[in-house]
Amino acid sequence: MSGGRLRIGAARADEFDALGQLLVDVYTRLEGFPGPDEQPRYYALLANIGQFTRKPQVQLLAAHDTEDRLLGGVVYFGDMAHYGSGGIAGTLTEASGIRLLGVAPAARGMGVGRALTEACILRARERGHARVVLHTTRAMQVAWGMYERLGFARAPALDFMQGDLAVFGFSLELGIGPSAGPIP
Repeated sequence: MSGGRLRIGAARADEFDALGQLLVDVYTRLEGFPGPDEQPRYYALLANIGQFTRKPQVQLLAAHDTEDRLLGGVVYFGDMAHYGSGGIAGTLTEASGIRLLGVAPAARGMGVGRALTEACILRARERGHARVVLHTTRAMQVAWGMYERLGFARAPALDFMQGDLAVFGFSLELGIGPSAGPIP
């Protein structure tokens, strides 16, 4: 799907529930990823994805096709203090964050995940941030590969455990803003 056939923008309040259900469906299908019984708080977070919009400098982005079908979404954090994951990511300054990216199964392979990620990178550049950080797991190999193709590199200092699940940090250095140096 070409960029002209995809529209990325702020999710509308009337689609928060649908986007939350899309994300629950996507994450439930990930082979090797904990299910709702194992991580109920995480799945509640996905289902209620619209709650993130109440935090300052946080945007819930949605991808739509030309017929306005919801194809996926992601949460962009312009202030890492609101990132809300484990580990040290929430203490980073001069950084933007990406969390909870999901693409509807029928839209996979159409560039939706890439377009959502690039929209977040653009927002970070507009803020003058030095880097964009995100987390992923081994069960998310498709996303992992996409992030690496976009220039994200492993940032082991950002790794943490979510219960029994290893969560791996990544960083994309933007080459702008104050020289933050490597993540400690």
